[in-house]
Amino acid sequence: GEPIRVLVTGAAGQIAYSLLYSIAKGDVFGKEQPLILVLLDITPMMTVLEGVVMELQDCALPLLREVIPTDKEEVAFKDLDIAILVGSMPRREGMERKDLLKANVKIFKSQGAALDKYAKKTVKVVVVGNPANTNCLIASKSAPSIPKENFSCLTRLDHNRAKSQIALKLGVTANDVKNVIIWGNHSSTQYPDVNHAKVNVKGKEVGVYEAIKDDSWLKGDFILTVQQRGAAVIKARKLSSAMSAAKAICDHVRDIWFGTPAGEFVSMGVISDGNSYGVPEDLLYSFPVVIKDKTWKFVEGLPINDFSREKMDLTAKELTEEKETAVEFLSSA
Repeated sequence: GEPIRVLVTGAAGQIAYSLLYSIAKGDVFGKEQPLILVLLDITPMMTVLEGVVMELQDCALPLLREVIPTDKEEVAFKDLDIAILVGSMPRREGMERKDLLKANVKIFKSQGAALDKYAKKTVKVVVVGNPANTNCLIASKSAPSIPKENFSCLTRLDHNRAKSQIALKLGVTANDVKNVIIWGNHSSTQYPDVNHAKVNVKGKEVGVYEAIKDDSWLKGDFILTVQQRGAAVIKARKLSSAMSAAKAICDHVRDIWFGTPAGEFVSMGVISDGNSYGVPEDLLYSFPVVIKDKTWKFVEGLPINDFSREKMDLTAKELTEEKETAVEFLSSA
């Protein structure tokens, strides 16, 4: 088969270090699909990136046809089938969220324009670098010739965290839990919702609320744990989640490529246009989706209780404010 072109940005960083091997050995696009990996990073990281290239070569992977390290957007974004935008300006200590947004608007405006100019119009773009939802919106707005639906941002890590907390609480495997939802922003306002989630207990499928029988935990500590898990990892490891983030990226991209299993839905940040859940239009907001033929659709008709409504509105409000700030920067960038 023809190799597909896969870009990973921030390719000298620690998430990419966990991610590249999984992609190159066939975990994401299948064991039959040859690939060309394009690795983009900033100029000061080129020497580090050379080391990463050597290691990928030394893995002796049969699917990996070529590795292209670069610091140039016109090389990185050319003819892409998929772009995984991991690189972003990280938040430094004492940095306001506003400063962070300003720096990232510049990066994602530039990368969006490069996608528009050089990539295939069918390219699928996944934004991981934080603030992921807003960065993704900016990239999409800067690439007007690529359909908005082709852009998504990663909330699968939060989805996986929610799944695993439920599994741990019940002493089952993560595979026994399905249809958890992350609504909204990949930030501490996100809302992990298990009102529609099911768990397989001793061969029988039951609702999570019914299985756990502890509403105060589900409405309290469970939500807080998922919302603040990233910070907890940083506190313990002195580094941000890399292994789990890389695994979530693989899950997210594999589902885009091959579709979601029957009867299951997943969470991802997508354009809110046309949703039936009262989320304002033109936001990049995490919804439950099903995917088929590389196309996602909202999961429709889920009843939303007052508790959920409040949480969903709160994270939408944060995203609206973030968007307004970013769009201001965009016009001056």
